[in-house]
Amino acid sequence: MELQLQQLLCNAFPEDQIEPVPKGVAGADLIQRVSSRTGNPCGTIVWESKRTKSWSDSWVQKLKDDQRVLKAEMAILVSDALPRDCENFKHVSGVWITNSQCALSLAFALRSQLIEVGMTKLAAVGKNEKMEILYRYLSGSE
Repeated sequence: MELQLQQLLCNAFPEDQIEPVPKGVAGADLIQRVSSRTGNPCGTIVWESKRTKSWSDSWVQKLKDDQRVLKAEMAILVSDALPRDCENFKHVSGVWITNSQCALSLAFALRSQLIEVGMTKLAAVGKNEKMEILYRYLSGSE
């Protein structure tokens, strides 16, 4: 499931870096470093995939821990088995839980949110300096 998910994400988001976590290293399955169309880094999504018939609540905390270590903005758990009160996807304790059919749609939505926030942060860089330059120009003799 991990390899299928990686291929799906690579095909859908060619401008992003999608890296598998090496075998034997603790952590999520995949790390998606989201970039805008212009190549600006916008954030990170960590992915965990489970191909199993029964759900375990402990997966959520493990993925949250991995997210914290990797300093990722978002975490998504893709599983064949979902919690009882989840049909397609759900946000639980800061982690998105989804089935494999909805994973790509959820990725598009969350990725666009990361890009929007990233572009807002980028626009705010040097805001005070830009305002000062504009003020000097408008109040100057030119």
